[in-house]
Amino acid sequence: MSHVPRKRFGQNFLHDPGVVNRIVAAIDPQPGEGIVEIGPGEGAITAGLLARTGGMDAIEIDRDLFAALEKRFGDRGLRLHSADALRFDFCSLARFDNGLRVVGNLPYNISTPLMFHLLGQATCILDMHFMLQKEVVDRMAAKPGSRTYGRLSVALQARCRVTPLFDIGPGAFRPAPRVESAFVRLVPLDPLPHAIDDTAMFDRVLIQAFSQRRKTLRNALKPLLAATDLEQTGTDPGLRPEQVDVAGFVTLANLAAARQAACKPAREP
Repeated sequence: MSHVPRKRFGQNFLHDPGVVNRIVAAIDPQPGEGIVEIGPGEGAITAGLLARTGGMDAIEIDRDLFAALEKRFGDRGLRLHSADALRFDFCSLARFDNGLRVVGNLPYNISTPLMFHLLGQATCILDMHFMLQKEVVDRMAAKPGSRTYGRLSVALQARCRVTPLFDIGPGAFRPAPRVESAFVRLVPLDPLPHAIDDTAMFDRVLIQAFSQRRKTLRNALKPLLAATDLEQTGTDPGLRPEQVDVAGFVTLANLAAARQAACKPAREP
């Protein structure tokens, strides 16, 4: 199965059998599990997953690849969906009480919005395994105080357990990307260790805090919280955003949400 990669879909096809085997082993799929692959491409990982499970779903937006995959795997238990993963209702595939296991070699240009789209459906997802740009995986798993710790780190770690598994060199793909890749596991947290009262406000606080990293919290969050509000939560207003952990940001966002709710005019009976 040979297909000319399309730039508009960000296609880089995995072709290294050793890497494929390592990926399948890390996922460790079992018969009867709800495996869903995003962007199976030429089917390198698909073949390994099907050999272990006997049946799975896959979402492919490229019509040419869809036809080739259907011809190759259609009678081997692959249920193909021609769709854009960014708009797909993953919970519609949840046939199992233990949730979906989502897998994918994600195009770098849509990886972040796609992960947040999936987290919006986390109630039906058991875990996720993705190949991503190594730089992105480093930011996803970064700890407070590091140079790579930022909005993505906090937003994901507040909702998931993030575990980088191994790096993948450019030579494992066709065409070879200009960057290193990495394989990562995300496990949605249920219940959340730090309850988020208002998801929209949480994301707004992160955007506000990390949009100008060199600013202190006092200045960065001024449109949302006063310095006295920060002190009320036990947060030093003089800290920079990369010095605040996930729990600290959840606390600040919950206070900002409460302040916003208090300012709304009461509805007339």
